[in-house]
Amino acid sequence: MVDEARAYWLAEPGRGEIRPVTLPEPRDGEVLVRTLRSAISRGTESLVFAGRVPAGQRAVMRAPFQDGEFPGPVKYGYLSVGVVERGPAALVGRSVFCLYPHQTAYVVPAEAVVPVPEGVPVARAVLAGTVETAVNALWDAPPLVGDQVTVVGAGLVGCCVARLAAGVPGVTATLVDTDPSRAAVAAALGVGFAAPEAAPAHSDLVVHTSATEAGLRRALELVQPEGTVLDLSWYGDRPVAVPLGEAFHSARLTLRSSQVGMVAPARRGSRSHRDRLALALDLLRDPAYDALLTGCSHFDELPEVMARIAAGALPGLCHAVDYTDHPDHRDHRDHRDHRDHPDHPDHPDHPAPSEEA
Repeated sequence: MVDEARAYWLAEPGRGEIRPVTLPEPRDGEVLVRTLRSAISRGTESLVFAGRVPAGQRAVMRAPFQDGEFPGPVKYGYLSVGVVERGPAALVGRSVFCLYPHQTAYVVPAEAVVPVPEGVPVARAVLAGTVETAVNALWDAPPLVGDQVTVVGAGLVGCCVARLAAGVPGVTATLVDTDPSRAAVAAALGVGFAAPEAAPAHSDLVVHTSATEAGLRRALELVQPEGTVLDLSWYGDRPVAVPLGEAFHSARLTLRSSQVGMVAPARRGSRSHRDRLALALDLLRDPAYDALLTGCSHFDELPEVMARIAAGALPGLCHAVDYTDHPDHRDHRDHRDHRDHPDHPDHPDHPAPSEEA
């Protein structure tokens, strides 16, 4: 017995398409998930769309359930929330997060999905992978009580890092960006905002997330002597020049990277990837993260939407993909009580998705 689904594929760099997928009947220990929402990871997926994953990093950059190979054809993505329709009784009817590409339905091992906690709306739950990245970053370089933490780059990852850092007692967190409209987002997150030229100097910790050479240079200028600049940006195949002359050595600065593919060494012995993801989902009970949800389009629009995002023609923070009106769902929809919650995208009182610039 099989089920039908549809998936977004990058057919070749610069061109995406929707393809049919035949799903197997779930075996023991597997689940069939019907997707409700997914989200586009702007930075990484734009580089994938442009075919700019370096040859030496193609194995490292594989998503957990990726099909195909870089530069294409490839099915890529990792921010998906859906409903379990078949599988273990404890999971059937539950909303779950999975590191799966953009696809209307999928079959995965039950351990690959993490239930969305009560109090976390499906629309917000797509941020789990990004909050997980921020958690890992602050395990790599934890701020201390009373620190000044500056985050250069008010994109999705930078905003999540700033929100988490601001929760440490006494910490003053500031987002730095060239886009003045991000000041409103910073205010919603309860953190400060500054243009690059007005950013606070002598910060105890500077986190760089802008994925630009200028941003990294500014981050090195803002950290205090013997302080740390933590770089979360991924530059793909672009070379980046940084001023390692000047005061870099005399100020004894530390420049280190953080990447979510491995649990940070400080917690690797006590936390699994699943533990880290479950923590991120629990942190999303915080409604402040709704400020990061800036746009949504239907699944069938994804080839055009991905091209616009990669070209910089559709700005914003988290752009979501909605699946709930897709024929695949109308044919197989499971009318369980999880759909009666007003936060569920299929609830009649839930706002219809709209695309925002």
